[in-house]
Amino acid sequence: MELQALPSRIGQVRRILSAQLRYWHMDPLIDRAVLGVTELLTNVHRHAQPDKTCTVKIELLLDRLMVSVHDHDPRLPVVADIKDTEPLATCGRGLAMVAAVSESWGVRPDGESGKFVWFTLPTPSATLPQRPQRQTVLDKTALRFAEVRVDGRRPEHAPARSAVAG
Repeated sequence: MELQALPSRIGQVRRILSAQLRYWHMDPLIDRAVLGVTELLTNVHRHAQPDKTCTVKIELLLDRLMVSVHDHDPRLPVVADIKDTEPLATCGRGLAMVAAVSESWGVRPDGESGKFVWFTLPTPSATLPQRPQRQTVLDKTALRFAEVRVDGRRPEHAPARSAVAG
């Protein structure tokens, strides 16, 4: 999405990003993704030259969500040292917050046409614990095959459900 990084447009991007993540069933990522993109767009609004035009891109890559913002300013952002920031300051912590809420982040220069600032978040499926491995074994007492988890316990069975309406 290409836009002018104005406060009203930043709110619109947050709503679009939230809706897209809900559509992808990535609800647990909404708060962190919205915070991250807000900080990146606010940096464009405050610092980018010669204009405030930027492009926001969200990508779902295997087990990662990547959010990137491209602007036309080739100057690279500077991460402020939190220790040097006044306690009541209203700016100067944006990239530190992006670093804190994301799995990884970075900047990629785009020659004279600007830069990409991006961050990634692990998708919920990537953060879920792995299911126990299962193997099929011969139950010699009943002379039948049974599915048993590697830890030796039988899996719990879900109640039967009918696929027929009514």
